[in-house]
Amino acid sequence: MELECAGTKKLEELTPTVRLSTSPYSIQLMKKPAIFVDRDGTLIEEVNFLSSVDDLIVYPFTPPSIKKLKDAGFLVIVLTNQSGIGRGLYTADDMHSVHEAIQNEVGGLIDAFYFCPHLPNEGCRCRKPNLGMIEAAQADFEIDLEGSWMIGDKNLDVWIAENAGIKSAMVMTGYGSAHRSTLEREAVVVAKDLGEASTAILSLGPNL
Repeated sequence: MELECAGTKKLEELTPTVRLSTSPYSIQLMKKPAIFVDRDGTLIEEVNFLSSVDDLIVYPFTPPSIKKLKDAGFLVIVLTNQSGIGRGLYTADDMHSVHEAIQNEVGGLIDAFYFCPHLPNEGCRCRKPNLGMIEAAQADFEIDLEGSWMIGDKNLDVWIAENAGIKSAMVMTGYGSAHRSTLEREAVVVAKDLGEASTAILSLGPNL
């Protein structure tokens, strides 16, 4: 499948979108806050250009963290830059297989996966920290952005939160420790991992 950005295309054509699960949690009767979450180094162990399910390791704290966030009423939506597709290192189908495996590990509780296949220098709208993937999610779900968060291990994850006007949580798994020092402004929450970040977000409540 060929995926490309062009400024004249509609958003749904512009941003590659993969929704691998639709659960009862996803039925939209009113706006709900979302936890936008990075994939590599946040949900799963960092593997450079992960191309095979054989190399996938889901962090042990990921399934209970996702369930806790879902039980609290959040949508859980994965946003992931996947330039390995654009580099020809693996295919979109390879990536979908990884996402299906992650979904199996978390009991199908992730509402959607959005990905960008482009190289950093292609100038697309969908690569984090640009807002194309969040805009695509807003087109698909009734999202309360004011109550939403972005959780990730990279500076790009904090920057996309700033660009979207949502709160950020940075985890020290993956590239977190190295990227934290590159930020001009600290994330709202800095946590050891996704489990600790989820607990902190829920303890802060909706009125932060």
